[in-house]
Amino acid sequence: MKKFSSRYSISVHILSLVALSPTSCTSDFIAESVNTNPVIIRRIIGMLKKAGLVHVRAGAGGTYLQKELDEITLLDVYRAVEVADHEHIFNCHDETNPRCPVGANIESVFRTKMLQAQSAMEHELDQVTLKQLVSELKEKTGSI
Repeated sequence: MKKFSSRYSISVHILSLVALSPTSCTSDFIAESVNTNPVIIRRIIGMLKKAGLVHVRAGAGGTYLQKELDEITLLDVYRAVEVADHEHIFNCHDETNPRCPVGANIESVFRTKMLQAQSAMEHELDQVTLKQLVSELKEKTGSI
């Protein structure tokens, strides 16, 4: 089964780390926590910045949250990093046989169900704030 881009989980990781860190978070510091290359971190931070979720100070200034934790939902993060290639996360195969009753109708029937599933997922993501996630992280780690 194909997975979503890891940009989403990395983005949530970045935002959580920035929220919990007592000092400024440089891309090197974040990359060490995520266990990836700082270039990948900078690219994702750029997406989060474009979405208005973080502020970046030039040089070694670090990354800071642009909004309060309770103002950022997991849906905001999901949309910021363009998890899916297009607006819809599920795709139908192209060019079915229009002379076949199934081929002529599968896309419209299937797409409706997949759009419902996507809507339900996005609704759930919109119910979870970064504040809730960070609170759970604090509980798991015994406060950072």
